[in-house]
Amino acid sequence: MTDDTIARRTEAVRDRYRATLGTVPGGVEDRLRLARDFGRLPTEEAIAALRHIVLTDSPLGGRVQQLVHFGQLLALGRAHPARIHAQGALHAGAGIADLVGVAETALITAGVPAYALGTEIIAELLPAEDGGEAG
Repeated sequence: MTDDTIARRTEAVRDRYRATLGTVPGGVEDRLRLARDFGRLPTEEAIAALRHIVLTDSPLGGRVQQLVHFGQLLALGRAHPARIHAQGALHAGAGIADLVGVAETALITAGVPAYALGTEIIAELLPAEDGGEAG
């Protein structure tokens, strides 16, 4: 594979993440670097393609699918990816009130730690200047 081909294919993977999350997470950049360096780019392309199908071609739609991801990650206590999917939900059209609803659902299904993690993440997403209601 030529360097130009590798660069184009790597950028195509990044574009899939930008489409669903609005950004390329740092961990994805690390994985892409390793994949390029060790000739494993097809693995990252396959992961990105599957994620794109699940997040964009779901009967739930992108917004709801991102909210589901956020809630599941709260229940699992996975703070970093939960943050990524909270931002992805906002990128897909969800509001802060939607995220609060997911955090409250996590309270019922996974307990106070999941709810606390959710509210922590949501508070980080609030505009700094008003610190109040958004949505």
